Amino acid sequence: MLLGVVLLLTGRGGQLIWAGALFGPALWRWWRSRQPPTQLGSAPADAVQTGMLSMRLDPAAGTLSGRVTRGVQAGRDLADLTLAELRALLEEAAAEDPESVPLLEAWLDRAHAGWRTAGAGAAAANPVMDRAEALAILGLQEGASRADIRAAHARLMRSAHPDAGGSDWLAARVNAARDILLAGTGA
Repeated sequence: MLLGVVLLLTGRGGQLIWAGALFGPALWRWWRSRQPPTQLGSAPADAVQTGMLSMRLDPAAGTLSGRVTRGVQAGRDLADLTLAELRALLEEAAAEDPESVPLLEAWLDRAHAGWRTAGAGAAAANPVMDRAEALAILGLQEGASRADIRAAHARLMRSAHPDAGGSDWLAARVNAARDILLAGTGA
């Protein structure tokens, strides 16, 4: 600063501008390196709310937490649910709130890494689905027409299909529900 004042007083202020342009970036980097680092923990947690879930991602801790806000498991934390309860919640979300499906799948991927492959084996071991379960998966009432069944299937597959961010297991359940209901309505 003293050098800048001397240059201004002696009429050589133009040299001060050129010196600032030349050495300014290096001085700025040096000044920033002397400042204390910002705390990663100061970043706010991200929260997402859907019809059935309230999820929170804390970037500082790297944790993902969630709470069920509607449905059979309402009021419970996702961490307190068993894998079977989480699968049932996934089916319920697919039928009632497709927006919650990707969030729940992200939770399952984190908490139960092999849930997708384990589900395929469980579905193959127990392929039986009754009509009531098929109606619940598609979110339909007894007596639904073929057009209603196809419309509900198409609506759910937009979010349940693996190409749309869904899972093979969930898409297979939605397809099985459609097939059972269509077989029961006749040609």
